[in-house]
Amino acid sequence: MSMSSDSSINGRQVREIDLLASHHFMSVAAISQALEVSPATVRRDLEMLEQSGAVRRTHGGAVHLGTSSDGPDDISGGHWLEKVAIARAVAAMIPAGETLMINGGSTCFQVARVLHGRRLNLVTNSVPIAALLSADQGAELTLIGGYVYPRIGVAVGDMALRQVEALHAARFVTSCAGVKNGSAFEPNQMMVDIGLGMMKSCDQVILAVDHWKLDTRAVVELCALSDIDVIVTDAGVPPERREWLATLNTQVIFAEA
Repeated sequence: MSMSSDSSINGRQVREIDLLASHHFMSVAAISQALEVSPATVRRDLEMLEQSGAVRRTHGGAVHLGTSSDGPDDISGGHWLEKVAIARAVAAMIPAGETLMINGGSTCFQVARVLHGRRLNLVTNSVPIAALLSADQGAELTLIGGYVYPRIGVAVGDMALRQVEALHAARFVTSCAGVKNGSAFEPNQMMVDIGLGMMKSCDQVILAVDHWKLDTRAVVELCALSDIDVIVTDAGVPPERREWLATLNTQVIFAEA
């Protein structure tokens, strides 16, 4: 994926992503009517958005790819652009040939999409990420199995944890549902358990988190931010949040969209 393909996304195309995120599937005719543009314009937009990984074209319309990997890590049109920026920044930290463990969620899915084609040993509990990379000739893929949590499509539970304990990776990439008061949070204990298990199996932990999740608390604490080696967020972090992040004993990277 080239830098130019994402940087050229315009306001109309962002609205098309929003429509597809809301409806999951829309026909070309419905998008054309909603935005008051020609069907030919919509088809050209969808072709470009498919190349960028935001949608998948189908007969007569398109589906939003975020619905296959979302959950607490919600995705919408404008947020998608920031997630891509975060994904690029994370991918730039991963050298070829490395063993990488990656959690599920839409932000991590974007990281996997940017890494597509890289020579990597990749371990994941995410069914959508495994499906994305299963045909990648450059990746050695290990899929962690277990109970598949609905909506997000990630393996959790005792079976998944036992497999994680037997594995090791140089880096672990994960996201979370919220960050507040020096801690990262997840929506339930199962997500926390698998997250902690994967963290223990890796040398470095990278938290990829969108700026609107900062100062947001979810149900269960995942870990203290002091347990995170690198936080990668987007450039939309407001000044007061940047000041707070600067006080942490953790490297923080702000990814430009």
